[in-house]
Order: sequence, then structure tokens, then C-alpha cells
Amino acid sequence: MTWQQFLFGSVSFSDSEEYLEFRFRFLIVVLLTGSLFTAVFIVGDQSGLNPLDSPHLRSMTVFALFAFTLWLMLRGHKERFHHIAWGYLAGCLLEYLSALLLVPDDELRILWFYVNVPGVYILLGQRAGLAVTALTLVLLAGLNPWLSRPYSRNAMATALVALMYLGLFFHVHANRSISYFVRMRQSAERLRELASHDPLTGVLNARAFYEAGDRLLGLARRTSSPCAVLFIDLDHFKSINDTHGHAAGDQVLRAVAHCLQSRLRRSDLLGRIGGEEFSVLLPETGLETALGLAEQWRQAIERLHPELPDHGPLQITASIGVASHRHGSVDRQLSLQALQSRADQAMYRAKATGRNRVSSLDTPEPAAA
Repeated sequence: MTWQQFLFGSVSFSDSEEYLEFRFRFLIVVLLTGSLFTAVFIVGDQSGLNPLDSPHLRSMTVFALFAFTLWLMLRGHKERFHHIAWGYLAGCLLEYLSALLLVPDDELRILWFYVNVPGVYILLGQRAGLAVTALTLVLLAGLNPWLSRPYSRNAMATALVALMYLGLFFHVHANRSISYFVRMRQSAERLRELASHDPLTGVLNARAFYEAGDRLLGLARRTSSPCAVLFIDLDHFKSINDTHGHAAGDQVLRAVAHCLQSRLRRSDLLGRIGGEEFSVLLPETGLETALGLAEQWRQAIERLHPELPDHGPLQITASIGVASHRHGSVDRQLSLQALQSRADQAMYRAKATGRNRVSSLDTPEPAAA
């Protein structure tokens, strides 16, 4: 076990949870340091270096144990972050109030309230930070006359104004920092989208399709579940480009991609492999089911009839090859590209026997349209 696993537990965060990961780790550190520093004060009292009043010493002991318990509850459980953060905030306020009321000899005990405000803004955001700042102002102003040794009016005025400045600074900083982080995350998501998707059709590009597909195929091997690949090639697509222009060809490709996407199951994977070539990975799907799904897609493409401005409805068809993953020793290390190669050969078999049909090398004859 590494020291990070010991501190934070076994927990993982997605790319979209980067800010949550930062706050989660920050809270872990705050809980442990809060518990440790409080323990140092307790040791200082026991050794006589920093004597404290007995009632507050009991409060500090409870707080140190409370913070340590919250750490144990939080490590490895990111879903508990907000509840733990709010719980620790409440514990801190009670601990600082105890020091304010029970340790009159420590004139600087009021600084703990100032330390609390930045942490609230970082962990819980602007609304919580603003609320805690306002609550702290009310508590300090309201309780000061009841202290055994009240702060002077000038000292309290300075303390309150300084607290308002501190809250204002962190409120503005939090606003700009979060805004910057959101913009950076959105930019990163757009870059990932551009890097993994075909700009014309919006489906996965070849690189992203093979990467995701190999992961799914590896999972299928580990779970001994069936898996199938469809290789879809539009018939006579070159003649569409030659006769009607590349803009018409692009329109046809977008229409076909939308047609394929609309019939995908949640677990399926679709990618544009080449100019007019698409591939579909079907996890947990045997050959017979894959052939049936391929036939449904073939019929859907045949019914498309995309409208071209200078031509009207255009008849398009597709030849589809199907290959399935077998769980014998030969296929144990089969890659997606190797499985797709079998589907590609089956697609050429469909073209050789008349086009606009579904074929598989595992069946004696292609399924005719």
C-alpha cells in the first residue's frame, strides 16, 4: 500500500471530477492536520508549555477525535464528501466558539475564525463561504459583550472589517477560479471530442473506435461472453461523389451515420473506419443475433432515400459483413482489427454476390436482400 492509498483510500475520479478530486484530497489533509494540531495543543497543556482551561481541553479532545473519525469515514468514499465537509465545518465553528468563550487569556484565539473562512470557500463554494462569513460576523459582534474579557470597540471593529475584507477577497477569487476551471474543462472536453470523433458524421473515428473496441473485446474474453463486429460499406458510393459532387456524398454519409446511431443499443460501439466504411462492435452478441441486427440496419439504410438538392431522393444501399468472436484457443488473443478483418472479408463476399446484403464467413451463403 502506498502512502496515498493510506491517506485517501482506494478511490478513483473521472476526468470531469477533477475539481471534486482536488477538494476531496484537500479535505483529507485538513481533517488530519486539524486533528494533529489540536493534539499538539493538548500535549502542550499536559506538559505545562501552554496551559488551557479544563472545559476547553475536553472540547479540544473531542474535536481531535471527531476530525480523525471523519477522515476514516471519508477515505475511499468520494460520495460522502459534501456531508463530511459540512460536518467538519460545524465541528470547527463549535471548537472556535469554545476557545472564544473559555480561553480568555489567549487574545489571538479569534484568528481561528479567520482561518476557517478560506477553507469553507475552497471546500464548499461561494454560497457556503458567504454564509459562514456572515454568521461569523454576527457571532463575534454578538458574543463579544458577554466574554469574560471583551475585546475593545476599536479592536472588534478592526476584527469585523478585516473579516469582511477576507470574505470579499475569497468570494471574488473563488468566482474567477471556478469560472476559469469550468472554461478549461469545457475546452478539454471539446478537444477530446475532436480527437476521438469524426468531424463529418460525429461518430467515433478509427483510432478511438479501435481503442474502445479492444477494451470491450478484452472484457468479452475475460467474461467468456460472445462479441460480434459488423463491417458496413456503402454500395457504389464513388459514383455518388462523381455524379453529384462531394457535398452530396457528405450528406449521404451523415444520413447513414445518423441512421446507424439511431438503432444502436447502449452497449454498442460505432465508428467511421474509412471514406464510406463504418464498423459496429456488438458486445454480448452471438453470430445469429448479429446477423439479424445487420439485416435490420441494411433495410434501414435502403429506406433512407436522402434528398439531394439537384437530384431529389437518392437510392442508397450497403453491403454488410459480420464476424463473431469464438471462445476457442485460436481466438483467445484476437484483436478487434483481426476480428474486423474477418468481417471485411465477409463484406467483400456480400459485394461479390450482388451487393445490398448481409454476409458472414461462418455461414455457407450470404443472406440475400
